[in-house]
Formats: sequence, C-alpha cells, structure tokens
Amino acid sequence: MVSTFARDIRACLRFYSRLPVPPGDDGHAMPDFARVSWAAPLAGGVIGAIGAGVVLIGGFLHLPSFVVAACAVGALTLATGGLHEDGLADLADGFGGGATREQKLAIMRDSRLGAYGALALCLTALLRVAAVAATFERSVLLAALAIVSASALSRAVGLIPMMMLLPARGDGAGASAPTPSPSAMRLALIIGGVIALAPWLCGASLAQTVVAQTAAMAGALGVSNLARRQIGGYTGDVLGASQQVAEIALLIAVSAA
Repeated sequence: MVSTFARDIRACLRFYSRLPVPPGDDGHAMPDFARVSWAAPLAGGVIGAIGAGVVLIGGFLHLPSFVVAACAVGALTLATGGLHEDGLADLADGFGGGATREQKLAIMRDSRLGAYGALALCLTALLRVAAVAATFERSVLLAALAIVSASALSRAVGLIPMMMLLPARGDGAGASAPTPSPSAMRLALIIGGVIALAPWLCGASLAQTVVAQTAAMAGALGVSNLARRQIGGYTGDVLGASQQVAEIALLIAVSAA
C-alpha cells in the first residue's frame, strides 16, 4: 500500500512539475487521474513547499516583502514550468478574442500569446505577489503556510471542471485525461482541505481559513461555469485556469488583515 501511495504521488509530481522525479512503469505518460487524482493536493503541497522555502529564507535575511513574494512566485512558476499559467493565458486569449465556440477553441490551441493572455498573466502575477507580500508583512510563517495551502488545495479543486463538464473537443490534454473517480476526488478535496487549514495554526482565524478555502472552491466553480457558457466543456487550459484562480483566491483571502 505504501508503494502504491508513493507511486501515485510521484505520478502527480511528474505531471504538475518539472522536478526531477523518476519515471514510473508507464514512463512519462499522463497519469491515470481516475486513480491518482487523490494525490494531487499532496503533489501541490510539495510544489508549494518550494515557494514556502523561499519565503522563510527571505524572512531570515530580512528582505523586503515584495522582493520575497516575487521570488516565491517565481520559484513556483519555475517548479511547474508555467503549466497552469500557460492554460490561464490560453483561456483568456480564447474567451476574450473568439466570437464563436469554434474560434475560441482554435485560439486556445494556438501557442502564440495574445493581448488578453498577456494581460491575464500580468494581472494574476501581480495579485499573487501582492497577496503573498501582504501576508508576509503580518507573519513570515503565515505567508509560507499560505503558499503551501494554496498550492495544495488548488490542485484538488482545479480538477472540478472534469467532474462538472464534458471535454470540449475530442482531442487534446483535457480529453485524453481520465476523469477522476468520485472516491478519488472526494479524497483529494479532503486532503486539500486539511492541508489548507495550516494558516489557522499561525495567525489566521478559523473563520478566515474557512473563507479562504471557500474562495478557492468558488474560483474553480466559477471557471467551470464560465467554460460551460463559452465552449460547452473543459479543456486542459480550463483546468490550468481553474487551478490558478483557486490559488489566487485563497492567497488573497488569507492576506486580508
């Protein structure tokens, strides 16, 4: 059982990050989310620990809050290779620039970055940095745990579009990924929710912590509903955008004084 758990966590880490994780029996193929999705928040927690480590080092060195926050967000982006940010940018370009469903999907598949995508990346990066900086000024440990919490819970709720919608097209990353089983999804949400209680341990009230968790869930649900109206389903870009919005929502909620 221990080896199975470790295998599932490694599979999620290989998918969500560029960390040097050894390939499994299936090489570097997309993980079977029907089975391994429960481990998504644990993989997210590991990724978040990288950003948290940057925050703790910045606090030890007494660096300015904005500098520390920018370095932490940069470290998270490097760790994931911009996987989710790329999805967010493509979604913004498609939903903002396309007039019809077919045009939106075509734009989302185009690898070139448009004005809507560039604006979305700039705005969301600023929101993440500002939220972490504001939290850092309250408590270094709280900022570190907020990053871990947001990274973990957002990987769980970021899968919600797969549970609510059908693939918007028959090919692509979204269509090829198996839908998480209800039991695996429930476990992912429970694990993500437990990890996201961490801010409560170091300064955030229980009410604020619950609001932060709710905000992350609402962000993912909002992206799912938007995707339903815009393209009638989900794609890999929708999943990436869902994760980003959920992460930002939690960070902002924790940053509130």
